[in-house]
Amino acid sequence: MRTAILLWVTAVILGAFLVRIPKMSILEHTARNLYFHVPMWFTMMAGMALSVYYAIRELARPGQEYDLRSATAARTAMLFGLLGLITGIVWAKVTWYQGTDVWWNFDPRQTFAAVALLVYAAYFVLRGQLDDPEQRARISAVYNVFAFTTVPFLLYILPRQVSSLHPGAGGNPAFSDITDPRMRLVFYPAVIGFIALFWLLYNQRVRIARVARSLEKAP
Repeated sequence: MRTAILLWVTAVILGAFLVRIPKMSILEHTARNLYFHVPMWFTMMAGMALSVYYAIRELARPGQEYDLRSATAARTAMLFGLLGLITGIVWAKVTWYQGTDVWWNFDPRQTFAAVALLVYAAYFVLRGQLDDPEQRARISAVYNVFAFTTVPFLLYILPRQVSSLHPGAGGNPAFSDITDPRMRLVFYPAVIGFIALFWLLYNQRVRIARVARSLEKAP
């Protein structure tokens, strides 16, 4: 499974750079970032959904394994969220702000994405302030449910209600309208590949966390 996932992601990365794309107005070859930027956010959402799933299971039937899995999924999802934000910043720089010193201008879509990440950063701050394992698991699970409910609003609903340079917001055409349909031959495998990569990293980190927890309990 691990080898298959790594080969898949490698093929996606090679395809992202080597498969020819038509020349598009404004985006030109920066459109290749579509294969990385958007799948990162899809992967983050999938990871956060997995995290809140285990948070709900923790609330329904407390157990340290659920808390461990929930926190690990959220932590791994945050990694992809940060990559999504970084790739977005770089993309905006070379398309919106080319020739200027501007990297961030508080575009609503960028800002709401940053807020979504800060909401989950607060989740880890909260966990760090609680020493009792049972209390930490219960309270952080409640916060996780709250945090997850904010993400669709911050990433999809609110940005569409305000003026923005970002595609799919403020009346602008979506990526599907401004990119060539042939790009989907790489885009969809990219989404699948990065979500699979998340799953691989998540399971590895769960195993590492189990070992660390066992060592902490050892006399």
